[in-house]
Amino acid sequence: MARPIILGVVGDSATGKTTLTKGLVEILGSENVTHIGMDDYHCYDRTERAEHGITPLNPDCNYMDIIDQHLGHLRRGEPILKPVYNHGDGTFGRPEYVQPQGFALIEGLLGYHTPELSENFDVRVYLAPPEDLRREWKVKRDTSKRGYTEEQVLKELDAREPDSEAFIRPQRSRADIVVSFQPGVQDDPDHLDAVLTLRDGLPHPDLSSLDEEGGRDAIEVEQRAGERRIRIPGEIDRERGAAIEEAIWEQMHFARHLHTEELGLFAVGTDDAHRSESLAITQVLILYHLVTAKATAAIGGDDVANGRDSSSSGVPSPA
Repeated sequence: MARPIILGVVGDSATGKTTLTKGLVEILGSENVTHIGMDDYHCYDRTERAEHGITPLNPDCNYMDIIDQHLGHLRRGEPILKPVYNHGDGTFGRPEYVQPQGFALIEGLLGYHTPELSENFDVRVYLAPPEDLRREWKVKRDTSKRGYTEEQVLKELDAREPDSEAFIRPQRSRADIVVSFQPGVQDDPDHLDAVLTLRDGLPHPDLSSLDEEGGRDAIEVEQRAGERRIRIPGEIDRERGAAIEEAIWEQMHFARHLHTEELGLFAVGTDDAHRSESLAITQVLILYHLVTAKATAAIGGDDVANGRDSSSSGVPSPA
């Protein structure tokens, strides 16, 4: 059996990591996915962090060595005994026995903190929404789901800023795909643009047909040194979005059985689910990398599992 394919989704708190990975878990099937949040590896609970004056964004507040060790076990198809952190009350729960599946989706704050740690991932995604939008998302999430007041969230955001600058944002340079959901022309929070930076270190699907149409559905594609930058408008209509998704699906015909129209769903606070075409396209693009890496690993083994060109990515290819 081929080893698990590991996706990393890294970004600051409330950048949309869970929203992005939730759709991927659903399409791949929860029985086929090991889904882990790296917050489980905090050293201190919420009360202890306050006592120590340390934020969870600081590597010293996390068992980084155990994270690295567990990722290594998962790559080799070995089970782990994972710690559990409860966001509802900020305490730790009973450890969980985790058996690796065909895919591992790892989301968290510090997945690419060092080059060595980042080498565990086959596909590396970094989420980078504008800071004012991230702060708005964090206030809505933490007041509705984690028991904080708005004043407490804003105070915590300010306290975390030095660690965000020192430890979180530098990881962007190690990502294969940088995703930034941001307001578009209409400034509609339910229809955010998706700005994707695709680094040349990972073989991306052919996206040459994306910018064929004009108008409000126009896709902007800009080639830069070592990367492509693509802006998918949030106002893109359902038909145009479905056509773009289909163009990507056609390039992973061996995974057509996974085809679904349930991608692109998200929630804000306690609101009912919304749908975003730009989110759905982003999820299909990431799915392309996961299933093609899986197929390549099954045929050619671990050394060619993701086809990464380490000379162009700036980071050594996974071992």
